[in-house]
Amino acid sequence: MIFQKQRKNKLKRLFTVFCITLCLCSCKGEEDKKDSIIKKYSNVSPVQWSEDIDGVIKTLPTDERVLAITLDACGSKNDSLDEDLIEFLVQNKIPATFFINNRWIKKFPEKFEKLYKNPLFEIENHGLLHAPASVNGRSIYNISGTKNSAELYDEVVLNADYIEKITGRRPKFFRSGTAYYDEYAVRQIYDMGFVPVGFNILGDAGATYNERQIKNALLQSKNGDIIICHANHPEKATGRGLKTVIPLLQKRGFRFVRLDEYLK
Repeated sequence: MIFQKQRKNKLKRLFTVFCITLCLCSCKGEEDKKDSIIKKYSNVSPVQWSEDIDGVIKTLPTDERVLAITLDACGSKNDSLDEDLIEFLVQNKIPATFFINNRWIKKFPEKFEKLYKNPLFEIENHGLLHAPASVNGRSIYNISGTKNSAELYDEVVLNADYIEKITGRRPKFFRSGTAYYDEYAVRQIYDMGFVPVGFNILGDAGATYNERQIKNALLQSKNGDIIICHANHPEKATGRGLKTVIPLLQKRGFRFVRLDEYLK
């Protein structure tokens, strides 16, 4: 009996040592990967700077009559969640993909829980600080991009880690703050294991469009288009515009899908 107890305790200790060793090896592997990626992009000189860089996914790879609504939640000082829009999507069983910034998640944990627990919705990565994706600190709209490869790594990976910790699912796709990238940032994002996603239909222009402009923008949609709008400004016209135009698009034969249904 004593021998069995000693043997059991020894096995427990061995298992604990094994788990710690496995964890340390995994952590070291991640650090080595990070160091390698940062070194690879530390001395590059990007030329391109826009929303339309080769490698950024703007449409779904299909000719089917489908559209992907993507909704950003950016984490600005005065944002919230358009609850009426969310209720409309749920009631009408409209799938959507949410690109969510770390600041927004921390600011609205209960609202975030409401989104990620709904199987209609897909949660993806909108960065740690909502920075444009740059390897040399370029700016757009008076918003500074990530200053270097190391900052870009943290902008992408730290929010992915945070989302995975809460939801149990690691994001696959990344959209930078402002959806701007340089060409080396795009390559680095792929090297980190994520797919950079943009858009083909500018749905609300950062929640600045009025209802008529939103309607006109979305009625230009073609098969497989990715639409960008915002879910974090209930005081703006985005929700009203989407509630108006989605039934019109459905009458035209469009079906709405999540990104992960078509982008593998």
